[in-house]
Amino acid sequence: MIFSTLEHILIHISFSTVSVVITLHLITLLVNEIVGLYNSFEKGMIVTFSCITGLLVTRWIYWKHFPLSNLYESLIFLSWSFYIIHMIPYFKKQKNNLSAITAPSAIFTQGFVTSGLLTEMHQSAILVPALQSQWLMMHVSMMVLGYAALLCGSLLSVALIIITFQKGIIRIFDKRKLTKSFFFGEIQDINEKGNILQSAFSLYVINYYRSQLTEQLNHWSYRVISLGFIFLTIGILSGAVWANEAWGSYWNWDPKETWAFITWTIFAIYLHIRTNKNLQGANSAIVAFIGFLIIWICYFGVNLLGIGLHSYGSFTLTLK
Repeated sequence: MIFSTLEHILIHISFSTVSVVITLHLITLLVNEIVGLYNSFEKGMIVTFSCITGLLVTRWIYWKHFPLSNLYESLIFLSWSFYIIHMIPYFKKQKNNLSAITAPSAIFTQGFVTSGLLTEMHQSAILVPALQSQWLMMHVSMMVLGYAALLCGSLLSVALIIITFQKGIIRIFDKRKLTKSFFFGEIQDINEKGNILQSAFSLYVINYYRSQLTEQLNHWSYRVISLGFIFLTIGILSGAVWANEAWGSYWNWDPKETWAFITWTIFAIYLHIRTNKNLQGANSAIVAFIGFLIIWICYFGVNLLGIGLHSYGSFTLTLK
């Protein structure tokens, strides 16, 4: 009874805090100059992270098994993983573009989990025989951590694609404008020294910061995806050993296993492309974007079907 009450308290505190954090995050995206608001946002992230950690520990103690037995607990752990990735640069006091991806991911995942759509799965139950193993913690935690890191890295790649696409549009627009100036005699009005120097300096500053941002996104997406790929590989290997103990076979071509293998293949292709300097940047980012879609099919889409050996992770939405 005490653990159940504590769990409900943590859920409500977490949901209330994450609602405030969402508002602060939207404001900080629009107004970057307010330092105190940014600090309040980060403190709200820490409070929410603490609540999720307490919630996971409470369920672990109360139900006497690692809280990864259904999709509800898995989503909580996914949100917790996003917070972990977000907190690492924060505690190192290093501001980078990673927080612009991890913060919304953690916030909206947590908001979905605590929104009441998965109320039927809030209560844990006795583990099915296949889950009554010490491999539960190893396999599922590595898979979810891998998904979290790969999703964050893929979103950084998506941001890289957007910036590259916008850069291409700006170049085309500038060329058309320059051509039009030559044909209509507008080039004479632009040739004033002050306007030329000002335009050149502004263009240089914009291109400089854009190239710096592109380089950072490319760097961090590669690092985060590499980390997620390691977690995913460990998760798949540990899952194969666990499957052999539970079902007598290392691989059964279950829908979940098949899509996990497809996910692993996509990001293996991404890492291979990264070894070729000519294909880095937008080319590898496109592969990461494809991987982003595949992850959601593997993690979320397969559970909608409720078929296969991993059907215990299926769910139905509760709409009120």
